[in-house]
Amino acid sequence: MTLKMKIIAGLVAILVIIQFFGIDKENPSYQAENDFIAITNPPEEIAKIIKTSCYDCHSYHTKYPWYTNVAPLSWWIGDHIEEGREHFNLSEWGNYSEKKALHKLEEFYEEVEEGEMPLSSYTIIHGEASLSEEQVEMLVAWVKSLPGVEQHKD
Repeated sequence: MTLKMKIIAGLVAILVIIQFFGIDKENPSYQAENDFIAITNPPEEIAKIIKTSCYDCHSYHTKYPWYTNVAPLSWWIGDHIEEGREHFNLSEWGNYSEKKALHKLEEFYEEVEEGEMPLSSYTIIHGEASLSEEQVEMLVAWVKSLPGVEQHKD
């Protein structure tokens, strides 16, 4: 066996072995009354935008497509979800202090307004999560209209 064939065989073996080290795809349980949409009661169109563009990475409503079964891609996606939930978790909204919630709302509309969210790496595969200019304007205006958002500055 040539050196090139040994290297290829080794890489294939590594790719097969890493498939046994998947990510945890179980969505944690939570209290529905703590959910962002349950608490803020947005208009139906805004709720749909948030569910489509935010909930996969920023809540316990994550849908794991087939490619989350393929390492090392699954590890990268799992890390993004974990980081997204850690930074801004819509399923735990009711557990945030008022100060933290207001700060998160400001970050939310700023990230959306600046085109930072949803991530382009997410919208490439999930085109339905891309936001049109009109959707961005609607979402930002709605978030800014929530009590205390415009007055709160850190």
